[in-house]
Amino acid sequence: MNANLSKYEIQDLIERLQKGENIPDDYKYKLFPAKQKEYELVYGGKMRKEDVLANEDGVFPVPLQIEKVFNGKRKIWEDGWRNIIAFGDNLQFLKTIYENTDPLIKDKIKGKVKLIYIDPPFGTGDEYDGNVGQAAYSAKTKGAEFVEFIRKRLIVSKEILTKDGWLFVRQGYHFGHYVKLTLDEIFGKQNCVNELIVSRVKKNVTKKGRRNIPNAVDHIYVYRNSDTSKYVDVLKKLDKQKQGYWHAMDSAGIPGPRFLIVESKTYYPPSGRHFTFPQNQADEKYKQGKLRVNPNTDKLQYWIEPKDEVNLDSNWTDIPGYTFTTGYPTENAEQLLERVIRTATKQGDLVLDFFSGSGTTAAVAEKLNRKWVSCDIGKLSFYTVQKRILNIEKGKSLDEPNKKFTKAAKSFITVNTGQYDLEKVFNLKSSEYSNFVLNLFEIEPIKKTISGIKINGERKDGYYALIWPYWEFKDASVDEEYLHNLHSNIGKKVGDRIYIVAPASYVDFISDYYEIDKVRYYFLKVPYHIIKELHKVQFKKFRQPQSKKNVNDLEDAIGFHFMKQPEVETKVTTSKKDVKISIKKFHSDFSEDDKGKELENLESLAMVLIDKDFDGQAFDMDEYYFAEDLLPKKKGMKDDENVSEELKKTKEINLPIIPKKECGKNLMIIYVDIYGNEFKEKFEIK
Repeated sequence: MNANLSKYEIQDLIERLQKGENIPDDYKYKLFPAKQKEYELVYGGKMRKEDVLANEDGVFPVPLQIEKVFNGKRKIWEDGWRNIIAFGDNLQFLKTIYENTDPLIKDKIKGKVKLIYIDPPFGTGDEYDGNVGQAAYSAKTKGAEFVEFIRKRLIVSKEILTKDGWLFVRQGYHFGHYVKLTLDEIFGKQNCVNELIVSRVKKNVTKKGRRNIPNAVDHIYVYRNSDTSKYVDVLKKLDKQKQGYWHAMDSAGIPGPRFLIVESKTYYPPSGRHFTFPQNQADEKYKQGKLRVNPNTDKLQYWIEPKDEVNLDSNWTDIPGYTFTTGYPTENAEQLLERVIRTATKQGDLVLDFFSGSGTTAAVAEKLNRKWVSCDIGKLSFYTVQKRILNIEKGKSLDEPNKKFTKAAKSFITVNTGQYDLEKVFNLKSSEYSNFVLNLFEIEPIKKTISGIKINGERKDGYYALIWPYWEFKDASVDEEYLHNLHSNIGKKVGDRIYIVAPASYVDFISDYYEIDKVRYYFLKVPYHIIKELHKVQFKKFRQPQSKKNVNDLEDAIGFHFMKQPEVETKVTTSKKDVKISIKKFHSDFSEDDKGKELENLESLAMVLIDKDFDGQAFDMDEYYFAEDLLPKKKGMKDDENVSEELKKTKEINLPIIPKKECGKNLMIIYVDIYGNEFKEKFEIK
């Protein structure tokens, strides 16, 4: 036994193993110590890379569900690829890519991503009081927890890049140095290519009483995946054109022309040097007036043309770092992403951004004819990116900013990851449904028959699973009679448990399992009721913000969930001049969270999105409002908890009045609750 364990720990470990309990992380690190590198960050809660990739953090790959195919009749890539906007937790999404079994993306993303660009929240919005110089933490995720949050995603990122791929990570000064050390640990400090500086949004700062230095730049850490990564030479334009000038004709070193003849006179370079150009080129330059004899020194000189472009260096403050075109907070500038993408990729390469925000990466990749994948946990991001791509031909050209781009986007898809539309699950074909639920419940597909009973798969615990073919038995169900018949055939041949996957409406049992002769028949119901003893880490949803300042909050999602439409009652009043919208009722059901909390009317409202001229096909968001925006102005609104409390006191919510001339024939409203559930409602404007 490992000498790092005490006698007490050894005995405790033996007892845990005998009981089949999980081994605590502290024991894992003592039994299997990680080989220390030259230096690395050590902090509480840090997991081994191997454990992150093995899903020991409780975050598992989840199946992808197509939400909608956009521009379906438009051009797609020759290999059939469609660009992707994913809604969901990005760690789940990255692990799904890494696992590489989902039919939608199998062998299409893993190992094919040439560039990852991310602009994650900078220390998750920790607030620093510049007057007293001390940190006033208000964010949910901070310090070591924030570093580990980013680190897990970077670990998986490396595994899905091409061998010659690139990673660009934007950070501010609060936590950037921690992220830099983490990147050195994961990618190797020898693969750090550079640290770029980019412009921040400048703020007016008064001198009176100021005790801090205003921050003008952010940092982008650039890493290659291996020494095979090659960047593309990109020039940057100068604010002021460099003046032309005469330069000495000689260069360092012995190799090269040792003399030149100009106007029948022979010239020699200084000792230890050679002439820059051979005789034929010198003759041509002389004819063009670009070679002369310096009248003061009698030395040869050649003319350097004036320049308005130079090779890139690490100073990128010549272009905007942020911009404001979509209304989304922290929108990266297209000029910045254009330079990033041109530097690291060529046409047809795949670009990934899993903190997509306003979707600048996707939009610029589309304009530059790159494939792209976008992922974000926020509904505002999901609809902002969708709108941006759908209207990309109305945006600015990258080459000529004063002109429109004009070219329509290729066909793309939106997908859900970890949060699913139940109706769409049951509308799948039988084979697609089987694949989906096998992935959902982490069941490895197998082809096996026991006593004439088809076994569909095997879970990681080694027990078999079968899928109840509800499409074949519309009038039957998983009841006692079915289980006893099943048991009479396979009961003694499957061990002490077997799993049955079936729609919840086809299972006649409220309990998690039914036992016959010490064999447990577990029910994996769709939608899923969590069986606690099957999960080391309990499922956890991610919250949608109720105020704009919390839009970049970081959360991990654990497990998967099925969407439940909130109950909504809205009144729309139309006059000759305007349209008035008031929300009378908004109620969400979170019974699957097992919190037992009764939510009051309006309390769970996160945001409202509006398409004022809905075309019946794509939701083209014109306006959005967070719940806080719709409240009467209150002081001291510090976080979503305050917003929720104020909502409970509100009897009715009135949206800003919309001028009727701005509306088309149909108005579409999407209401989003704090867990991402939606209710969509269309109104005819007369």
